[in-house]
Amino acid sequence: MTDSPTQIGARLRSIRQTSGRSLASVAQAMGISSSALSQIETGAMQPSVNRLIELVSVLGVPVSSIFDDTAVFAPRLDGDVADVTEPLEGVLVSQPDAAESAHLGQGVTYRSLSPAALPGVDWFESTYPPGSSSSIDGAMLVHAGYESGHVLRGELMFEFTEGSVRLGPGGSLSFAATRPHRVVNDTDEVAVAVWLTLVEADGPAAD
Repeated sequence: MTDSPTQIGARLRSIRQTSGRSLASVAQAMGISSSALSQIETGAMQPSVNRLIELVSVLGVPVSSIFDDTAVFAPRLDGDVADVTEPLEGVLVSQPDAAESAHLGQGVTYRSLSPAALPGVDWFESTYPPGSSSSIDGAMLVHAGYESGHVLRGELMFEFTEGSVRLGPGGSLSFAATRPHRVVNDTDEVAVAVWLTLVEADGPAAD
């Protein structure tokens, strides 16, 4: 299941309104215009990866919150959550075609790998088209948590202020997400990576 920019924007707007923040105050904290934020919330503009991370950071929620219409903070199923089933009490199951994904700027796609939101953990699969990166404007990302990434397909360049690391299929790395970083696919092939980010229950995450 793929979320459209309109669906993502609607959830971001709902999160902002639930937090009691005005459009103007969030836009000011992000250093963008209220008009630009409004376009993201209405789906008229696709947020880049770093813009999305910045936005959820300002709102004080994890990136996984944009996938969840129903908040799930324990391994249980409360009502209808996408195509998640509970064949055994406390055991949630989702099939490959049921996993929700979000298309962000530059065509980077994020797909949640957990049937339920896990407090303190973000677990995602990210797909990077040729020439894409986690930051459309070349800026380094900095956010809360500790990240571990594993490349499933293709090659990715992981850039840091001190240098860079290139990994192919099967390669993994871990680092503090407070360390400025950027993920780049500078090849002609699609690259796919799995990310596990450990954060405080209310902190932002994901690349």
